Amino acid sequence: MAFEEPVERHAQMVAMRTPPGRPVSVAAVYRHPMPSRLAVIAIDCHDSRTLSDFWCSALGWAVRDIDGPDIGIGPDDPDLPGIDLLTVPEAKTVKNRLHLDLRADETTTAADEVRRLLSLGARHVDVGQPADARWVTLVDPEGNEFCVLGVSRREVG
Repeated sequence: MAFEEPVERHAQMVAMRTPPGRPVSVAAVYRHPMPSRLAVIAIDCHDSRTLSDFWCSALGWAVRDIDGPDIGIGPDDPDLPGIDLLTVPEAKTVKNRLHLDLRADETTTAADEVRRLLSLGARHVDVGQPADARWVTLVDPEGNEFCVLGVSRREVG
């Protein structure tokens, strides 16, 4: 099948990031009688370097691994999910059915965070959100939609 190669590459990237002493095979996770855990979000892209630069700056993350044209990024804690940027030949053609929602941290406001993300290369986009939405919809440099929630972590408490 056409998806086997990207799925295999993705599984290899997850296995490479597995800390010592943990299962090194994605298949090993399925042998345990426990709920699934989110390991990574995979984003298809044309230019993984540009997107890794954007998302690392946006989230304060670092590159975890590079496998040919594919790049895995994430927070310092390897137990937390990351993002795999997988290079594919096809272009994005429709609105994403899954997107990330970001929230400003305790030191800034949602409006400040939107300005910061725009300075990193994000752009505003209209995907049909209401005029009075409590979030701002943006796209990354390759057009992947994401939102900045209107209430910061400081305001949530």
